[in-house]
Amino acid sequence: MSVVSGKDLEQLQAHLELQKKLKNPGIIKRKIDKGELLDKIRETLGDCQRCPLSKTRTNLVFGAGDPNARLMFVGEAPGRDEDRAGIPFIGRAGQLLTKIIQAINLTRDQVYIANILKCRPPNNRNPEAEEIESCYPFLLQQITVIQPRIICALGTFAAQTLLETKTPIGRLRGGSHYFDENIRVIPTYHPAFLLRNPNKKRDVWEDMQRVMKLLA
Repeated sequence: MSVVSGKDLEQLQAHLELQKKLKNPGIIKRKIDKGELLDKIRETLGDCQRCPLSKTRTNLVFGAGDPNARLMFVGEAPGRDEDRAGIPFIGRAGQLLTKIIQAINLTRDQVYIANILKCRPPNNRNPEAEEIESCYPFLLQQITVIQPRIICALGTFAAQTLLETKTPIGRLRGGSHYFDENIRVIPTYHPAFLLRNPNKKRDVWEDMQRVMKLLA
């Protein structure tokens, strides 16, 4: 699959490795423009036709927020409102996510929000394996560029894909997991699930308190 050029990512990865090795990473003069690298990933996606969802979508929903965010939220796929606007999490579930972000003393502009899939599945059905296989590499590129400290995985498909597991979300949430040696994953319930099951909001608040502790 064609994604951001190897040269761009090699430069970013070399920069990150150098930061780890140096006792004083502040001496590095050259600053990586993460926003520019994300733009290149978006350009590579173009008018994506890599899976059948291209035939039914209105807009590709890439992601939004701070390219330098320490906290990244990842859901499963765009819904109807997101498909129309090309912006992640702006419908009812998105409005609840905004309140969750505000509850941990952040704004949407201070985090980065994306999905496992960039296109809406018809009738908001669950993502299929072929669709995840085609789309997930681009999310991995976004994560590589952003290098968040924490990824909050929203719902079953986000958590299971990021952690490469079939464990149910009810068992995954309540703890922290490692995406790699530098990035933690905090699984929690999807805001759309909370709209149907408001009694689970307390569980999500517990997960958000865990996020705040890790960020601190």
